[in-house]
Amino acid sequence: MADLWNLKGELTLSCSCTVFCPCVLSLGEHPPTEDRCQTWAAVRIDEGRYNDVDLSGLKAGVMIEIPGLMSRGNWTAALFVDEDASIQAMKGLTRIFTGKVGGSTHLLSILVSGFLGVRQVPISYRTEGQTRLITIDKMVDGAITPVPGKAKDQNVTIRNSGYWIAPDVTIAKADKSRFRAFGRNWNFTGRSAEICQIDWGNR
Repeated sequence: MADLWNLKGELTLSCSCTVFCPCVLSLGEHPPTEDRCQTWAAVRIDEGRYNDVDLSGLKAGVMIEIPGLMSRGNWTAALFVDEDASIQAMKGLTRIFTGKVGGSTHLLSILVSGFLGVRQVPISYRTEGQTRLITIDKMVDGAITPVPGKAKDQNVTIRNSGYWIAPDVTIAKADKSRFRAFGRNWNFTGRSAEICQIDWGNR
């Protein structure tokens, strides 16, 4: 019997693009603004299961480096899993985020050629006002805020896209974004970011 999984929650992503990431609209057919993509993202799991394992309340993070066009692959990736995750939950999240159980994240099994491993660490994902405050141990320190629109109560949002993460993407900017791990030392402060409500699974 195939493994069944689903995740609902929120994803916040910060990347090296100087203006909003062109991958969202081009679906990976347009190069990143800096010719290569360097990114980290964090996921807050509000509801989730991997077979009989409850993933609700856990958090995860990823680092991804893409040498050119997103759709051409040859990605390098690493995974961070909440220190509160059980052994079974960590195994499930690892299989989900490496794309090995199909569904929403299946593309990762095709596009990632170099996987640097999994680290189980403290992850904090908080919201203050509209700003998402992300820390992943001593490796990620981020503050991501949506870009306000003309209507004061609405942020700038792309809706109904074919983007694999989510059809609706809130355009954001990094007030602070540092990543230091796996030999990388990145600072994306002032650069592109996005916030997505995710509803992933393989059912």
